[in-house]
Amino acid sequence: MERPYPCDVCHKTFMDTGSLKVHHFVHTGERPYSCDVCNKTFKILKNLKAHQRVHTGERPYGCDVCNKTFKVLKNLKAHQRVHTGDRPYSCELCNKIFSNRGDLKVHQRVHTRERPYSCELCNKTFSNKGDLKVHQRVHTGERPYSCDVCNKTFSKKSSLKVHQHVHTGERPYSCDVCNKTFRNLSNLKGHQHIHTGKRPYSCDVCNKTFSSTGDLKVHQRVHTGERPCSCDVCNKTFSKKSSLKVHQRVHTGERPYSCDVCHKTFRDLSNLKGHQRVHTGKRPYSCDVCNKTFSNKGDLKVHERVHTGERPYSCDVCNKTFSNKGDLKVHERVHTGERPYKCDVCNKTFSQISNLKKHQRLHTVYVNA
Repeated sequence: MERPYPCDVCHKTFMDTGSLKVHHFVHTGERPYSCDVCNKTFKILKNLKAHQRVHTGERPYGCDVCNKTFKVLKNLKAHQRVHTGDRPYSCELCNKIFSNRGDLKVHQRVHTRERPYSCELCNKTFSNKGDLKVHQRVHTGERPYSCDVCNKTFSKKSSLKVHQHVHTGERPYSCDVCNKTFRNLSNLKGHQHIHTGKRPYSCDVCNKTFSSTGDLKVHQRVHTGERPCSCDVCNKTFSKKSSLKVHQRVHTGERPYSCDVCHKTFRDLSNLKGHQRVHTGKRPYSCDVCNKTFSNKGDLKVHERVHTGERPYSCDVCNKTFSNKGDLKVHERVHTGERPYKCDVCNKTFSQISNLKKHQRLHTVYVNA
């Protein structure tokens, strides 16, 4: 098709003088059409008319399949492809196809690495305007999406949608290997790396790798010292939400995990799993220095300090150091005078449970004598 009218600045060609005239505004910056409500300006009249519908609420274009309405015709046409499955726009680099030109344009920035939208507060850049808009809510605190069940608010619609699955119990994403289900797609994708062994996310400080961006983000707090999750009862802080949730059970007394052999209860699942090995005799964690085995990873970690000499826990009164937190806690009672363990026969108190148990044997001996 002939395009006889060229732009004298960039030499782009057009089929008619009207299109060329509008194009010139790109170079001159001229925006001659102004909204009389909010003073926003536009290069072409039809864009002004479409914009004015924001103020009037008019949505004259309706989908004849689902009756959804739109302010402009091109948005209706793009929407109709949801029903037809038509995806006419193709990326010439990776052949991925899209239902509308805007999505293709945003996608192409994956290849060009172009991030033309910048936050004026922190200078973070984005490949599309929508992501910038969502990001700006970090600074404004705006959370415009509200759950109609519990009134919890969210900064983006997708987060609200995922949250609503908490109330409905819906877990629409399923692993095709083990059939485990998930509330959101990102969690499923992270889980699938367990089966593939893939750990594509790497810490730029220590090079440790992770199967999901969420796990990497939490790990990075080891280096930054960030502890953004705070207990509203005692103000203790944690690096991740799951640790805070387990801690809160100290205050509520909740122990939701129960051993099906002896019915002992636990605040978190990992402690239950460690305990169950008492019954099974399983000791899956082995020291690579002396081959001693342990039923849980924490005990192995403490044991390894026998070989390394590491004593990371220090008393802030006398500076004595310890290889594990429990020993430090017992030691601190020397300074505080705390004796929390009490004999129910003679009321004598002790600073550690092992001494109480040893003492109780005296009563047993006397009774048997």
